[in-house]
Amino acid sequence: MPAASIPSPSPTAKAVDEIISDVADSTGSTVSDAFQEVAQSTGLSDVLKDLTGLTPARLISIAVLILCCILIIKVVQRCVEKLLQRGTVEKSLHSFLRTSINIVLWFLFVLIVASALGIDVTSLVAVLSVAGLAVSLAVQGSLSNLAGGIQVLVSKPFKVGDYIETNSVSGTVREISMSHTRLETLDNKVIFVPNSEIAAAKIINYNMEERRRVDLTFSASYDDSTEEVVGAIQDVIAAHPKALRDPAPFVRLSDFQDSAVEYTVRVWCRTADYWDLRFDLLEQVRDAFDQRGIEMTYPHLNVHMIGGGKQDG
Repeated sequence: MPAASIPSPSPTAKAVDEIISDVADSTGSTVSDAFQEVAQSTGLSDVLKDLTGLTPARLISIAVLILCCILIIKVVQRCVEKLLQRGTVEKSLHSFLRTSINIVLWFLFVLIVASALGIDVTSLVAVLSVAGLAVSLAVQGSLSNLAGGIQVLVSKPFKVGDYIETNSVSGTVREISMSHTRLETLDNKVIFVPNSEIAAAKIINYNMEERRRVDLTFSASYDDSTEEVVGAIQDVIAAHPKALRDPAPFVRLSDFQDSAVEYTVRVWCRTADYWDLRFDLLEQVRDAFDQRGIEMTYPHLNVHMIGGGKQDG
């Protein structure tokens, strides 16, 4: 099928286009010239020049510049908001990024307008730099926490809901703010840890991986055979629904103590089932030992008396 030909514009349409283009090109100068004529005829031009030192045309160009800058700022803000909503940036960082971008945009806006007004921008930047340095020294601790919060949110060593241990404190993460991290302990205490300390400390995250290993140690008497003890522990593990079969559970004799033989048990499970499996194994292995007559010994000392009592002289 032959492609449809595109009709060429008529001479009338071309003429209209040329007129519109000429009007668009001359609109700015026409408005400026008209405003300048009105200002001169009414004496407003001299008043504005005395107050601001600028001509009406110059004021119009600065006003247009301000409107364009504000329009650009609004467009950039909307683009940033869409990127934050669609991206994978931590939600706790959204407000900080919005505030930082707004500060940068309005700072550039002030510099552009100041330059248009004839103000020495170099001196202005120097003054603002000195003021910023003084403020940063005054709030050095807060800035350190802020930097630590950004580092935590970007590197993501943990997230809300994880159980972590850091700086000799442990608990479930309930909130990650820009200045501190809020932990909730098992006994329902709330700990606020400064982000500067967390960023520089060792962090143990117990929920980052999907699986965890339960490590236990049981002791039995020297009189009980190894096969019987290992078999009892393996039967308990095999009967537990939360114990994973892959990797296979590990049950072996690991050490000979003074009063007992030590057995090491390693069982994998889902992270959410860790504590249930641990406590269940401790209880059920003891019951299995009792049922099979296996003695769970404890450290004890046997004292043997040598010789008789006192002899009469």
